[in-house]
Amino acid sequence: MAKEIEKNDVPKIKALTEKVLGTGSFRELSRMGGLTNHTYKVTTEDGGEYVVRIPGEGTEELIVRSDEKKSTRLACRLGVDAELLYFGGDGSKVTRYIKNAVTMSADALKSADRIRKIADIFKTIHSCGEDTGVPFEVFEMAAGYEKIIKDKGVPMFADYDAIKSAVMAVKAETDAAVNALKVPCHNDPLCENWVEGDGRMYLIDWEYAGMNDGMWDLGDVSIEAGFGKEEDALLLRCYLGREPNVTEEKHLLASKIYVDYLWTLWAKARVPYDGQPMEDWAVERYTRLKGFLEQYGNI
Repeated sequence: MAKEIEKNDVPKIKALTEKVLGTGSFRELSRMGGLTNHTYKVTTEDGGEYVVRIPGEGTEELIVRSDEKKSTRLACRLGVDAELLYFGGDGSKVTRYIKNAVTMSADALKSADRIRKIADIFKTIHSCGEDTGVPFEVFEMAAGYEKIIKDKGVPMFADYDAIKSAVMAVKAETDAAVNALKVPCHNDPLCENWVEGDGRMYLIDWEYAGMNDGMWDLGDVSIEAGFGKEEDALLLRCYLGREPNVTEEKHLLASKIYVDYLWTLWAKARVPYDGQPMEDWAVERYTRLKGFLEQYGNI
């Protein structure tokens, strides 16, 4: 079901299109997907198609928009994202619409051809040799989300302290076994952020992008697309260009643990703004996190 257009967004959209495109009138306006922002497809009177993003309430507490701008520009230079036309200080954004765009689903991303495309895009980003200067420190961010949760009075899981200790034990073991370099990463490659159009794949929405262990991106997309052992093996093999070893397989699983740990806390921090849907999403993440910890302990 299509999302409803927020009436308060319409004047903002008109102001943005007037500023960026030279026209405040449009032929069509439709709401697109997204968890926290309000994103719209705009078709102007001359048939031009664009995407306009209005930042969601409370996102200023979670996202540094100047950092997102740096990563978005890099992705556009690398040809990974759609053409960027405008990026405002508040996170408002205008991009060119991807022609014949199809937003990916979990089932769509499981195809071998798309897994190869995913690996290629990650290699392009991770091996570009640039330092955006934007940190993505997973455990510092987790601490920040914990503070928001506490300050907003959001109830936490009864066994959270024990689970946090188990996550930290995995981190200590992984850090000792792997010398992971910090490279530009997307950090939030959920299925809806993969778009296929004109015979190629795009990775959009760089809100959480920053310098991180590249394996995070692989672990994140694996979770979001519901990859099994075969898909994970193909993703790792295409990314590395060879068969992975046991340490690399464990590194991928550890990254999945970190992903669900951080986004569980992110979802909890969003509960005051988005209510029960975010609480439900946090429970889903947390339950899967505990499953990953069990898998890790059985290796």
